[in-house]
Amino acid sequence: MSTSHDMAHVGHDSHGHDDHHDHKPEGWRRWVYATNHKDIGTLYLLFAFTMLMIGGVLALLIRLELFQPGLQFVNPELFNQFTTMHGLIMVFGAIMPAFVGFANWMIPLQIGAADMAFARMNNFSFWLMIPAAVTLVMSFFMPGGAPAAGWTLYAPLTLQMGPSMDAGIFAMHVLGASSIMGSINIVVTILNMRAPGMTMMKMPMFVWTWLITAYLLIAVMPVLAGAITMTLTDRHFGTTFFNPAGGGDPVMYQHIFWFFGHPEVYIMILPAFGIISHVVPTFARKKLFGYASMVYATSSIAILSFIVWAHHMYTTGMPVTGQLFFMYATMLISVPTGVKVFNWVATMWKGSMTFETPMLFAVGFIFVFTIGGFTGLILSLAPIDLQMQDTYYVVAHFHYVLVAGSLYGMFAGFYYWSPKWTGVMYNETRGKIHFWMSLIFFNVTFFPMHFLGLAGMPRRYADYPAQFTDFNQWATVGAFGFGLAQVYFFFFVVLPMMRGKGEKAPQRPWEAAEGLEWEVPSPAPFHTFETPPKLDATATKVIG
Repeated sequence: MSTSHDMAHVGHDSHGHDDHHDHKPEGWRRWVYATNHKDIGTLYLLFAFTMLMIGGVLALLIRLELFQPGLQFVNPELFNQFTTMHGLIMVFGAIMPAFVGFANWMIPLQIGAADMAFARMNNFSFWLMIPAAVTLVMSFFMPGGAPAAGWTLYAPLTLQMGPSMDAGIFAMHVLGASSIMGSINIVVTILNMRAPGMTMMKMPMFVWTWLITAYLLIAVMPVLAGAITMTLTDRHFGTTFFNPAGGGDPVMYQHIFWFFGHPEVYIMILPAFGIISHVVPTFARKKLFGYASMVYATSSIAILSFIVWAHHMYTTGMPVTGQLFFMYATMLISVPTGVKVFNWVATMWKGSMTFETPMLFAVGFIFVFTIGGFTGLILSLAPIDLQMQDTYYVVAHFHYVLVAGSLYGMFAGFYYWSPKWTGVMYNETRGKIHFWMSLIFFNVTFFPMHFLGLAGMPRRYADYPAQFTDFNQWATVGAFGFGLAQVYFFFFVVLPMMRGKGEKAPQRPWEAAEGLEWEVPSPAPFHTFETPPKLDATATKVIG
């Protein structure tokens, strides 16, 4: 353990928490012209939470309509707009930007860098998201309403939509450009700006998972750009990529989209794996079990994610050979994921565990994410998937992975690192209320959907036969409870911390936490590690 005396010694030159180094710009300029990685990280997180709320309102409107059979509030066309925009906003506006926010905040702190490699590009990549998000949301007010082709934007529906489809495509391009710039920044920062002595195999797991995620983003965002550009030229310039009347093929769109879409699924979960790999060892008070195998498993997931895309397409007339290949490849990708779950459980095994809120979310993540993983394994089997395709079973599966996976991972990360960000401890009781509300209402919402899917209820329908009523009503009640839990989180956990209300956070709020981020004061000064820190042999502590 480094002592406070050591800290006093390195504080002045290494962390710059004297007045001169902690000089911040004042007022609105600080945020508009922000080049500091901490400020940009904060902006990303606030943006992502705003989009989470907008996407959440759309989800509640969907569930409200499905509370009972028949059409209550919206017509099927508007219902399809809600489902499409809910998906696009949650994936591209909430989950991805939130993880980029975590990356901005934590990667320089964890590798002992002064800031991100390209500070102005960092600012640009954030501000690009605002007009894109506004364009996306405003498409509701265009002639014919918002895009209603599903978040996957399948042809031929996209070729028949009104002008909002073009606005949606433009927004996706801009968000994609933002993602690529953010990823290049992250890769260069991690490869070139680590403190001397921090080799690749000594990097924190969160840094590893983001390095791999950034490579995935750079590889697949241009593929999405290609697919939606081809859609655009089909709509306006007389090409027929996806129009059978001119010799095109709508199934080709699905191949291109899912070649992007499957790595995208891992882009949205790998950073959460990294966060959980920090939280579990801290509260089990043990080293992470199998660090090297975690790194190799993460890399394997990334590589395998490129060869499983067509498991989304078993029902498109794929030859049996193709079905078998994608079935086996998909089953294979569950192996490195299983390695990770095994390592987390082995880390907890015989550890001195305590269950503060970050650990509750981490354990909740492992439990519920594993259920989502198993349902994915079931869907990987072509004969079963032929029955389940486009039913609520699929909806249940990917919400178990994305909500209980990505979102719980973010909550674990927020409770774990926010004392370092704000200098204040969150309220433990409120954190636990947030966790239990989230866990219970999440399961009440999505667990019944497995049974709806098994019984054959198709997704994206505004109406359904009466025999599906009970489970739909459970799901709607759960959804409103889950939404309420996130509003509670913002007003009773986040806002008090942003206002500095609460117990002052010590430099090291978790006694067993390891990593350079715990070597700087709480809150982390505006400028940290202006001269590279000298590391001990483990590359987790600063030596004076």
